[in-house]
Amino acid sequence: MKKIKFEFNNANGESLAGLLEMPEHDTGITGFGLFAHCFTCGKDIAAASRISRALAARGIAVLRFDFTGLGNSDGDFANSNFSSNIDDLVQAAQALQIQYQAPQILIGHSLGGAAVLAAASQLDSIRAVVTIGAPATAQHVKHLFKEQSAAIASEGEAVVTLGVREFSIRRQFLDDIDNYSSTDEIRQLDAALLVMHSPIDQVVSINEASRIYQAAKHPRSFISLDGADHLLSRAADAEYAASMIASWASRYLESEQVKEAQPQADLLDGEVLITEQNHRFLRGMYSNQHFLRADEPLKYGGSDLGPSPYDLLLMSLGACTSMTLRMYANLKKLPLDDVEVRLLHERVHAEDCVDCDHRIERITRRITLHGELDAAQRQRLLEIADRCPVHRTLENDPQIVTELIDGSG
Repeated sequence: MKKIKFEFNNANGESLAGLLEMPEHDTGITGFGLFAHCFTCGKDIAAASRISRALAARGIAVLRFDFTGLGNSDGDFANSNFSSNIDDLVQAAQALQIQYQAPQILIGHSLGGAAVLAAASQLDSIRAVVTIGAPATAQHVKHLFKEQSAAIASEGEAVVTLGVREFSIRRQFLDDIDNYSSTDEIRQLDAALLVMHSPIDQVVSINEASRIYQAAKHPRSFISLDGADHLLSRAADAEYAASMIASWASRYLESEQVKEAQPQADLLDGEVLITEQNHRFLRGMYSNQHFLRADEPLKYGGSDLGPSPYDLLLMSLGACTSMTLRMYANLKKLPLDDVEVRLLHERVHAEDCVDCDHRIERITRRITLHGELDAAQRQRLLEIADRCPVHRTLENDPQIVTELIDGSG
């Protein structure tokens, strides 16, 4: 991945510091995202950096930045509020659009989640919104200042300890978050929504995730970050969150490109169409009624947004094997409760050429049959597996005819 320093001005002309996490190759970018960190945190908090890097590895370029008065950004935190955070997000999106491309996905952690929910309606490019451990409204953080609320009300300002740091909180901040006590903005959200939350979150209750989900319209999804703490301090939790976000968001980030790739005319029966989704390995695969993606793993330079060609080959053989066994079992009324097929492709030395470089292709197929089957029935089903049509095609050394169609026009 590539890290690019990214600076832009907020609405007051103050410079905000950001970092753009990019895929290694520009042709591997499937979309741009914007990450909003948690309250009083910064762009370099573990959850923000880990998730951004992991998404970049999967083809989604992500800009994370310090809100006004935090981290390396200019400005006075005491003069900021939730409204200014929303403005910062809008300014960040506009700067990203000018320098690269408008963001299509907003990701917000904790109070940053409430901020992206509020900012989404101001950004026409947004197709997907993700909240991680977020409250339904900004007013949720008001309990953090409960002990100092009287001092803030009477003196206009008080020093509040949040975590291990002290912050000056002014009356205008509390007055501002009172304006964000409704979930109306969630109801009006015109984008797909993914709510991610840990059931053991001790900072923001899982009940807040329920409020967000219930207020939102479809398409909406929920993923439990089981076992994670609020800050996703374990690397494995951040990696899991990123992998789920990338998989879920792919259909929204690429929706226009996929639509353009749809065949203009019906395909012939049995015909499929493969199109490029980027200039690396991501491919769209179409039949008349279905769409799938193929890709390569991250370690081979892909975005890991779909099975590899060899994975698909094994899946095809495995699916055909399983279907054939089920059809035979149903026909013969065998007590087959379930069937599992595992396949592995390897290139191995030929048995008669152990000491040379000659290799052969080998597919190992392991079949598990569940049910009250006797030995003879199991043996018969094993023989039937070899009769699967895809199996026969692979063994019959099929002729592949390649024709060039002029696409210059």
